[in-house]
Amino acid sequence: MANWEDWIRRTEPYVPGEQPRGDRLIKLNTNENPYPPAPGVQKALERMRAEDFRKYPDPEASALKAALAGRYRLTPEQIFVGVGSDDVLAMAFLTFFNSSRPVLFPDITYSFYPVWAGLFRIPYETAPLDEQFCLRPEDYRRENGGIVFPNPNAPTGLCLPLEAVEDILRHNRDVVVIVDEAYIDFGGESAVCLLDRYENLLVVQTFSKSRSMAGLRIGFAMGSPKLIRALENVKFAYNSYTLNLPSLVLGTEAVKDEAYFQETTGRIVRTREKTAGRLRQLGFQFPDSRANFLFITHEKADAARLYEALKEARIYVRYFPSGRLAPYLRMTIGTDEEMEQVLAFLEDYLRRN
Repeated sequence: MANWEDWIRRTEPYVPGEQPRGDRLIKLNTNENPYPPAPGVQKALERMRAEDFRKYPDPEASALKAALAGRYRLTPEQIFVGVGSDDVLAMAFLTFFNSSRPVLFPDITYSFYPVWAGLFRIPYETAPLDEQFCLRPEDYRRENGGIVFPNPNAPTGLCLPLEAVEDILRHNRDVVVIVDEAYIDFGGESAVCLLDRYENLLVVQTFSKSRSMAGLRIGFAMGSPKLIRALENVKFAYNSYTLNLPSLVLGTEAVKDEAYFQETTGRIVRTREKTAGRLRQLGFQFPDSRANFLFITHEKADAARLYEALKEARIYVRYFPSGRLAPYLRMTIGTDEEMEQVLAFLEDYLRRN
């Protein structure tokens, strides 16, 4: 091995969900929204010209921050934007988790957290979820260098009530607490309402799920002006122009259409509940999801074999083949028509196996 290879930074990378190609498939493995973005996004896209890309985009993302501040009843100084919530979360890890004490997060959670901790050399410890996959606030009442957890959790879909989130905040006023709300718009109660009481709270959300814009990579954080300034300082020390022009323009349009946002998220919730009822009839079990997916298991159907059978039928779901997750499949909620096809396949599969 050449000497220069000794100095390569090595880490275990995050493994994203498979991105299959083709038209005749049902893609339920990466929690994308099955509906298009708000109509105003298409109209704004049609107004864009190739010559618009000649200049750098607004490094302050002023229009997008103003739209988000209005939507969440905050000030622009309380908004930070980045290239998807992954970029925002990574920047938050880099900015806030710098003590010698371990950062805390659940043992079953978004699998990017340990990747960032390894990449940035951040010590961390995991707190095990209970037997029902629930996060226990009392596990976060010990010395730590920061806390991060998804709410609703991934891949379980379970959501902590707001009083449990506040319990964690109340016992950890001396560190930054990050609540990752990628799926909050499908049935949970956001911690944004706690921002005026906890200066150390950072709430992170994304346009990828509820706003149907995974392909544009837009994420944002909400917090006290002091936290946001710290994030901005690190961002501008790293890359001033994180969001491209289409993301800024189209993201701003998406925020403006509240009626469409409520309509599509409501449609997904209704499909989720209808699908859940049918799955129970087929003998599947799963936590009470408040996300746009279900985390399913069946005592008579091996998860690995069912995953392969679904894939052979061009139905893609997510399988995590390790530990307590091994008996489960995570299945995104698609359209009513897609879920009917999936349910028909599952009914036939269980009858034959």
